[in-house]
Amino acid sequence: MRLAIRMTCVTAVMLAVLTGGMLLDGGFGVAFAQRVEGDRASAQGMYQAEATVRSQSESERNVGFARALQQVLGRLSGDRNVSARPGVGQELRNARQYVDGYDYRQDEGISPTTGAPTYDTTLVVRFDQDKVDNLIAALGLPVWPQPRPKPVLWLAIDDGHGPRLVGLGQSVAARSVLDRAVERGFKLGLPSGTAAEQAAVGAIWRGDTAAVARLSSRYSPPMQLIGKLYRSAQGWTADWTFVDSGRVLSHWTSQEHDARRAMAGGADGAADALVRRYAKAGSAGPPGIYRVTFTGIDSSEDFMRLSGYLQGVPVVRRVIPVRATPAGLEVDLDLATGMSGFRRLVDDTVLIDEEGDPPVFRLH
Repeated sequence: MRLAIRMTCVTAVMLAVLTGGMLLDGGFGVAFAQRVEGDRASAQGMYQAEATVRSQSESERNVGFARALQQVLGRLSGDRNVSARPGVGQELRNARQYVDGYDYRQDEGISPTTGAPTYDTTLVVRFDQDKVDNLIAALGLPVWPQPRPKPVLWLAIDDGHGPRLVGLGQSVAARSVLDRAVERGFKLGLPSGTAAEQAAVGAIWRGDTAAVARLSSRYSPPMQLIGKLYRSAQGWTADWTFVDSGRVLSHWTSQEHDARRAMAGGADGAADALVRRYAKAGSAGPPGIYRVTFTGIDSSEDFMRLSGYLQGVPVVRRVIPVRATPAGLEVDLDLATGMSGFRRLVDDTVLIDEEGDPPVFRLH
């Protein structure tokens, strides 16, 4: 049973009324939505995400913001290891600045070991779309364009009593792979489960992708995620094939002690195959060392302020002073992306882009 947190504090209600139903968090303009009875907070859309937190403290909230932003960046780019890309880790630590609003939800469950009730607090985060899109462009992350296809999942499961097709009427059995696909930013469909489709279990089991594709021709798009899940020495094994318009894009296997985890591996492999084929490379420019001139530096304090600021820009890997000239201070910037990525991230209240060639920035 899932229960929405209801704010009962009179002061909080009064503040919510004064702020149009939103509580402003710490003066940073991050809105905490006021809940109403029966309304359940949940993430909706590509720019929202959920993260389990231990409490509603500010420190836990910031950790939740970072995990939620990682989910959103992974979903938009299609890269499940997006946090390993240059500059991303640093911005995850600053995730708060990309938050448009947040809310909490308390979920009640049952402990699988003791049977006692458990209560998890979930942070639901809404990010500013423009800010996130600008970050993706600045860091040169790939973009997996929308709308995204909805491949048909042809999954046969053998739990020891012979393989059976998972059709629309048995969607609960495939919930882990369906949910994991949503987490990766796309959706999977299931066949309706007609007698003819049930008979396709043999084709799935022997890896006859052409036969499955023909049977799937009544569905759109012409993409199939074909999998067979069975017991093995490791617990459960799932063999997968992803087919796009009759062409096999990828084969992979997921082995787990838990059947649900083995099943979820199908969504990850399908997402990876789709991203490799359809994602567009980032356009922030190539990484390298770029000569830049900074003006407005009139003291050692100015230099220290500039140096500290540059070291905080996510795409800056190193700052190498070259020489001071009457025109300004020349510096080599070792950038994880090109100058266009750097320019997107520059705060114009600190540095003003003079748009020269070579680049010139004036310290504010």
